[in-house]
Amino acid sequence: MLSLDKFMLFIAPPAVVAFALIEAAVLSRRQRYDWKALGVSVADMIARIAIGIGLPLSIATPFVLLAHHYRLMTLQPSGWIALLVLFVGQEFCYYWYHRAAHEMRWFWANHAVHHSPNELNLSAAFRIGVFGKLTGTMLFFVPLVWLGFDPGIVYAVLSLNLLYQFWLHATWIPRLGWLEGILNTPSSHRVHHAANIEYLDANYGGVLIIFDRLFGTYVKVRDDLPCRYGLVHPITSYNPLRVESAQWVDLLRDLAGARSVSAILGYLFKPPGWTPHGEGATTAELRARTRTVEQPDGSSRA
Repeated sequence: MLSLDKFMLFIAPPAVVAFALIEAAVLSRRQRYDWKALGVSVADMIARIAIGIGLPLSIATPFVLLAHHYRLMTLQPSGWIALLVLFVGQEFCYYWYHRAAHEMRWFWANHAVHHSPNELNLSAAFRIGVFGKLTGTMLFFVPLVWLGFDPGIVYAVLSLNLLYQFWLHATWIPRLGWLEGILNTPSSHRVHHAANIEYLDANYGGVLIIFDRLFGTYVKVRDDLPCRYGLVHPITSYNPLRVESAQWVDLLRDLAGARSVSAILGYLFKPPGWTPHGEGATTAELRARTRTVEQPDGSSRA
């Protein structure tokens, strides 16, 4: 086992839990702290590690192997140019994975677990969802393997990206000046976790925020609009099985009631809240409704 693998398996998990506990101890002296939610997050982490050890393959594995076999070249991240390509390429792939995880219901079914805590703190960082292998997260990083990077290296860099994001979940860290224009910061990530309609589906970056600015998904936190954390329709259960399965149960129920192939594909790959008959609850539809202002005569205008 590589030293980085050992670090990510044996050092990082207990370290992030320890920091989350320290934060919890401090915050609980100032305000109410949701200890049960922390317990759900720890359960999620333990389950993910167990699944990772017991089930090393995912639905993305065949695509990763094909890309590695037919790779354009063999790249080793030994020089600064290769490291830069790997870092920026991974950030680009992560941006599109994270955006798809919000805009395509199949990926959202697992990613919603990360957004389920109704309070944002460090413990929310390691509540990621146990079905990532089922949804195929690594599909979005196949281009890096096809380019020439070893799959293990790509996965290691993704793990480091997620580890960087741990501190972003602290709500007590203020805005960081000029760094806000380059890096993903706690301020930007608070917007990402907010359930306010004005903040939904924004700030997808991992380490960098530049792709959000480039593709129009960057939203700055507003002083006049405090963040409300959690899902649009909050989940209040502390049962880990309920938290992990809620979106999947809803998805399966919709698929069972679908009456056409297009409806099945829509439920799987269109945004959460989509319905085949319109009048759904996607982010775009929710925002359109809030822009409609009722007039005294009963008419409406946007």
